[in-house]
Amino acid sequence: MQLEYFHLIDRIVELNIGEKTITVEAQVPQQNTIFEGHFPGYPLLPGVLLIESMAQTSGWLLIALMKFERMPFLAMVKEAKMRSFVTPGELLKVEASVVHEGSGFTITEAKISVGGKPRCNATLTFRHIPFPHPDLRVHMDAMAKRIGFPQQAMSHD
Repeated sequence: MQLEYFHLIDRIVELNIGEKTITVEAQVPQQNTIFEGHFPGYPLLPGVLLIESMAQTSGWLLIALMKFERMPFLAMVKEAKMRSFVTPGELLKVEASVVHEGSGFTITEAKISVGGKPRCNATLTFRHIPFPHPDLRVHMDAMAKRIGFPQQAMSHD
């Protein structure tokens, strides 16, 4: 995780296009300025960053399913449940699966666990559109390589 850049996923562990599922890992940093204020003497990863981690995981799944032709944007968070705290240094396992596909939107279920114990889960809705700017596509290509996105799942112009 590079919290200061909102890069919350370190690597894709498994991507199953047929089953519409993805599993990623994210290492929470030991030190970060976020922990200085959240909370002094009791550092916790903010719940909003856990939701964003689930959203980014879901987003990579959707990018794969749409063959890298459309960009998903988080549109709604429903029934997010923070079940336990996430602390500095923990390795997160983030899983997501598609539960509904509509016209221009997709709904996923996502969850985060640490050592097999659930930490949070949510139902997330995404709107997806063609890449709105070429620079964003270039950035997403670079991010895909960084996190181990399967090259065969990318279509190129």
